[in-house]
Amino acid sequence: MEKPIDPHSVPTQTFDWGIIKWLVKPEYTVGTGLTFGEVILLPGKGHARHNHPESEEILYVLSGEGEQMVNDEEAFPIKAGDTIYVSIGVYHSTLNTGWEPLRLIALYNPAGAERVLETAPDFKEVPAGQLPTLQRPS
Repeated sequence: MEKPIDPHSVPTQTFDWGIIKWLVKPEYTVGTGLTFGEVILLPGKGHARHNHPESEEILYVLSGEGEQMVNDEEAFPIKAGDTIYVSIGVYHSTLNTGWEPLRLIALYNPAGAERVLETAPDFKEVPAGQLPTLQRPS
């Protein structure tokens, strides 16, 4: 039996719009073919329109509220308990419309879509065991 994954044992990705903690991905979990993690979008921020040409995605809203666009159709409201399925290659975006962080679980199948985030100009990785900091604009 595998041990539980300690979130402090993996790095945290930070962006201008929020943070991601990938808990399961091939680089960390031997034998897995998917990626699973928690995404936090800051109030008023979001993940712009994008797609994953080789992976489907499932988003599960843990807390907060926002808007989700899928397949370039009109955005719809999302809240805690909602699940969003995004087919392979379909364009989508997520925006936090609330005052508190929008917390999501994200799953990519197969793994790999997460690697594109590492090329973003605002990408920074905080090493495992260190706490990310979020700065308020002046």
